[in-house]
Amino acid sequence: MLPTLDARLTAAAELVLPGKPVADIGCDHGKLTAVLAASGKYPRVIGADLRPGPLAKAEQTLEHAGCKDRVELRLGDGLSVLSAGEVGTIVLAGVSAQTTWEIIEQAPWVSQVGGPRLVMVPATRHSELRRWLWEHGFALAADRPVQAAGRWYAVMAAEYTGEVRIPTFTECLFGRTAEWPEGAGYAAWQKAKLPRFRLGVPDGTELAEEIDKLLDGSPSQTR
Repeated sequence: MLPTLDARLTAAAELVLPGKPVADIGCDHGKLTAVLAASGKYPRVIGADLRPGPLAKAEQTLEHAGCKDRVELRLGDGLSVLSAGEVGTIVLAGVSAQTTWEIIEQAPWVSQVGGPRLVMVPATRHSELRRWLWEHGFALAADRPVQAAGRWYAVMAAEYTGEVRIPTFTECLFGRTAEWPEGAGYAAWQKAKLPRFRLGVPDGTELAEEIDKLLDGSPSQTR
């Protein structure tokens, strides 16, 4: 029986490039791995985790879903389990923004034009991950806001272009989420956190002025 995915992982699955191998890094119990394998859209599916326990559970999930023979499970840290050019998409779901970019930094072959698409679901600090991606030459191919278990998440797909850009605070706050029907709800959630964040920002700075404008009126969401 195929496992049911929540809104986060459903959105992540929809952003994986079809027709090319895919790796689910930090696959945990293997739910997303199983759904990707069962779809038949990918010539090869790799599920990897740092710990043997989750991998054993992932193996059980794959067995129950009837697609164990279509997945290769690997034990290892981050992207050390992959080699350059092995997959078309790498999924990094359920870890923090900082852990996400640290994993990417440890695999320089990802930051190459023509490299793999990255599908990410940061558990926290969405804005900081967007900033890191833009400042390190990645472009956001998709930035989808979703709600799961009463929380907002941003499911991002990024590809390396080599074009470095320095985004504004507002761009980092909302990304490309306004392109989706759920964008207004996500923007309201992001804005609700601003008053507390503003307390730690010195008056008279450019950042303070940008935040004050956001708090005074409707956000100027940018692509």
